[in-house]
This record gives sequence, C-alpha cells and structure tokens, in this order.
Amino acid sequence: MNWSKPLRVHLSVLVVALLLLTATPIIWMAFSQGRQAAILAGEKHMREMSLRLIEGYRNALEGGQEAVALASTVPQLAVAPPGDLEPKTQFFLEVLRSVSNATSIYAGYPDGSYLQVINTERDYVRQSLRAPAGTAFAVRVLAHGQSVGLVSTLRFLDGEARPIGERPFERTNFDPRQSPWYQAALRSGEPVSVGPYVTGTLKVPTLALATPLKGASSIVVGTNIHLQTVSRLLDARQISPRARSYVIGSDDRLVAHSDPALMSTILGAWSGGGGANMLSLDPSLDVVARLRKKAAYAGGGLAETDLAGERYLIQMAPVSVSGLFKGSSVAIVVPLQDLVAQANRLLIRNLLIAASLLVAGVVGSVLLSRVISRTLYRLADEARRIGDLNFAGKGTPHSFITEINTLAGALAASRHAIRQFALYVPREVVRRIVNPRGEAVAKAARQEVTVLFTDIRDFTTISERHSPEDVVDILSAYFEELNGIAEAHAGTVVQYLGDSLFAMWNAPVADPRHAENGCRSALAMKAAVDRLNEANRRSGRPELFTRFGLHTGPAVVGSFGAISRQQYTAMGDTINVASRLEGLNKEFGTTILVSGAVRDAVGDAFAFRAIGLIPVKGRHEKVDLWELVGERAS
Repeated sequence: MNWSKPLRVHLSVLVVALLLLTATPIIWMAFSQGRQAAILAGEKHMREMSLRLIEGYRNALEGGQEAVALASTVPQLAVAPPGDLEPKTQFFLEVLRSVSNATSIYAGYPDGSYLQVINTERDYVRQSLRAPAGTAFAVRVLAHGQSVGLVSTLRFLDGEARPIGERPFERTNFDPRQSPWYQAALRSGEPVSVGPYVTGTLKVPTLALATPLKGASSIVVGTNIHLQTVSRLLDARQISPRARSYVIGSDDRLVAHSDPALMSTILGAWSGGGGANMLSLDPSLDVVARLRKKAAYAGGGLAETDLAGERYLIQMAPVSVSGLFKGSSVAIVVPLQDLVAQANRLLIRNLLIAASLLVAGVVGSVLLSRVISRTLYRLADEARRIGDLNFAGKGTPHSFITEINTLAGALAASRHAIRQFALYVPREVVRRIVNPRGEAVAKAARQEVTVLFTDIRDFTTISERHSPEDVVDILSAYFEELNGIAEAHAGTVVQYLGDSLFAMWNAPVADPRHAENGCRSALAMKAAVDRLNEANRRSGRPELFTRFGLHTGPAVVGSFGAISRQQYTAMGDTINVASRLEGLNKEFGTTILVSGAVRDAVGDAFAFRAIGLIPVKGRHEKVDLWELVGERAS
C-alpha cells in the first residue's frame, strides 16, 4: 500500500498533533504547578527584600560603631569641657552628618562633665528640646564653672552650624558617670553595646554604642540610635503592605517593631523600665522565639508556618556588629498570599490565553499547511534546476509568509552565486563541485608542488600616501600582470593576500616540469613588474618593488576549512618555507630567492647565485638558499 500523501495532509496532521500533544500537557502542568512556582518566586522576592532590610539595619549599627571607634582616637576629646569645646563640637557635627541614623554623639568625663551633639532632624527631638525654628543641631554642655559647680547649657545651631540660640538646660541632676553606657565601657575597657535604655537628655529609649578613649580609659565616647529610628529602618512595606519586622534582644524581649502602633506600646514599656513582653504584642513572636533556637533558621533560613489560619513566611538574621549586640536578631514576617497573589492572577490569565491560542493554532495550522505546501513544491523545483545549472525561468516564487520568502531569497542568492561562479570556472567543474556526488573532486591529498610567494616592498607606505581608490587601481593592474604570467606558465594563483600572491604548480593540473615553470614564471613576473614600473613612473604612480620566494616539495593539496566554508589550497612545510624565503629577500637585498630543492629540480636550466645554509624561522633545519639570476640559453 502506498502511504505517500501530499505535503499539506502530512503537515496539517503533524501540526495539529504537535499542538495537542505539547499544549495539553503544558497547560495541565502550568495549572498544577503554577502555584508552586508562584510560591518559589514569592520566597525569592521575600528573601531578597528581607536581606536588603536586614542589611540596612546592620549598616546603621556599623555606622554608629565606626563613628565611636573614630571618636575614641581624637586627642582633643581628652580635655574636659569647656576646654577645646569648638574643635570637639565641630568633630561631632561632622560625625552626625556622615552617620545619618545616629541621633547623637557624646563624651563623658570622670569629673562629671559632658559634651553631647544632637541631630534635631526628627520632630520628637525638636519638641523634647523645645528647639527654636531652623534648628538642625543641639549642643549640650555640662561643665564646671569658675565660681559655681556644674553648669548645664543647651546651644542650638542651624544647618551651617551657626548659633541661633542658647539657654540653660533644666535637667542638671544628670551625671554621665551613672549612665549605663559609661559604666559598661569603663568596666570592659573596650567597645560595648548597651540598651535599650532611657537617655538622660531626651528621656526616650535608645540603643548605645560606647568605647573608652584611647590613652584615657576614664573618658568614654558614645553614640545613640533611638528606637524610633530603628523602627523606621525596619519598615517592611516594600515587601508587602501587611509585612512586619522587628528586633529581638538576646533575652527574647522585643526591642523595636515596624508597626507604628505596636512601636508606641514598646516605647512606653521601655520608658517604664521593664521592656516589652514578646508574646503579648504579636502572634508571630511565639513562633519566632522557637525558631530562634534552631540553627537552620536563626542564621537566615526561610520558615513557612500557619498563623491565625493563614500561611506566613518568616525570615530571621543575626545583627551582631563586631561582637556588639550579641544575641540580637531581626525577624521579617510576611503573609504568603501577599507574595503570590499577583502571580496567581497572571497564572489564571495565562492559562485562558493558552487555551484560546491552542484552538486558534489548530485552525490556523490547517490553513497554513495548504499555503506552505504549494510554495514548497515550487521552491523544490527551483532547487533542482539550480543543481542542474539550469538558470532559465522566472526564479523563486513570492509568498506572504516571511520564512518562505527568506528561503526563496536564499535560493535566489544561491542561483546568482552559482551563475557568477560559472563565469570564472568551467561549468563542468562547477557542476561537479555542486553535485552531491562530487565530494571527492577536491579531496585533500599529498603530492609534489612548487610554490611561489610574492610581496611588495614598503606597500604600507604606498597605501598611506595614496587614496584607497588609487591603491585598488595600482593593485588591479599589478595582479592582472602576475596572474596572466602564472597561468601562461601552467600555474594556478591560489590566493591573494593583501599585496601578496600565492601561486602553485603541479596542482590541480599535473605538471611534470613544475619547478622549471615556477622559475620561469618568477623571472617573467620580475620583468613584468619592471615594465609596469616604467609606466608608473611616467604616470606619476609609485614604483612597486616585488620580492619572490620559490620552493618545491611535498604538500597536502585540496579543500580545507570549515564544513560551511571550504578553500582550495595547499598546506605543509613546503608552503611555509616558500613564504619564509620571500621574506629573506629583505635581509640579503635580493629579489628572487629559491631553495636548494628548486635548484636540484631544474638542473642547469637556470643561473643561480649561492647564498648558503640559512636558518628559517619556525624550522629546525637550515635551508640551502640560492638567488635565481636568470634562465640559461638552450
């Protein structure tokens, strides 16, 4: 039974079957696995955004720690206020400008004196200090007066550090030596972290970083990061509108929360001295407290849990900086639905679109197959005629399908290329090359050849001094002469290499006297170049001084190159030696150099001048070098 059917039938059946076999499983898998993919995407987004938030908080702590470490090396701080007050104040101002999350920086002294510079950017800070309008910084000084005890003043500065007001500070009972940051740094003798605790100046909960002054351990410098600032750094709304994050201390107490309402409760609890109970403020805190005890989650792992009937993702990370705030962690809690809602909507929409496209694809494939089959028949007929070198007819058909037009254009280009190729190569040779059974025509094989290389002396200089059009005209006339001479002496010009020429004898056409013909061709080329130079001098064109290298020996001759691009040429040591001989003319001031192999092959038919055994670059053995002078009279 003959199962052969028209292309349109096979194509229609194949396309419809492929659409059904591929689209149906894809739609099913997309529907069944789409939610899982959305969850994975949500987890990835959660992880990226959470790490960014945690890193922001950690950077704030690191900025404060670096500021304190720098301040501990400033020698002016070794003098108690009011000594060196302005240099110390200016230094503290620069620190606050560079550490934006720090609220204040200060220094406490063993005599009870104290210097503090406060950033009044936040409203609650300005209100607490009753700062005048335009205040950017406040400077609190607690110093021993000349006739009285400690004098407490508060000075206000604008953004350019210019004074705009000063008044006594009422809270004169403050003693920096009783502050937790001073006592902790004094006990340890190294950098410490303290808090949350209530500050002596603003009376708000804060975290402190402090360290003894280098060379004066009884002087302590420190910086404050208020819990309101921490709450702002924990803002997780960029992850999800319902996302929340908080900081937990080493004792499992809640330090700060991103929710403003909860943060108010936390601030009140810390101001009262007791801290905030974790379990009473956020239902996720109990889960986080348990997960903190597991290494897989405490170090940054992502946990998934149910809270109040809804699925949540939780991520934690430690925030210790240079050994400070040990045991503190940041936790981010996000409802899973917030992360996958958009992905679920896109999934349903894409499933509906895929089903519609499947139906349209089945109908369209049947119609398209008929159009394609008719045009492909015509293209196949055109390809057969090109293979037979039959260029008669109107050429390839036009189609409204871009891919078929591309194929038709490629066939038209092939038709033009082969027709042009046939103008330069005998049609029978072209026919055998393009024939599918003609691969062996140009199969590479080892044989004896004589090889000639030429090169024009100082052609780069000639190219620089003349326009590209003039250079092309000069080379065209030059190669026309040399190509005709090579063919007249049974040679084949294999390749033009810029201003160089590569010619070969005894391939592809056998020539028993290939060495002699190579020598005669070289002498004839030299004479032709001399004649050409006479004409160039008369016309004002540059003279061309050509050097020749000639060698004979075995080489592999045939087609070489990539599968898609072949070149008929010769390869082997014989080719390399001939090229090197051409270059040696520059060294010996000669024009035509040949090898001893050439001289032995031609016998006494030509006159030579001995040069000697010369080393050739890239070759271990020396080459017996001769200058070809001329042809002897018969």
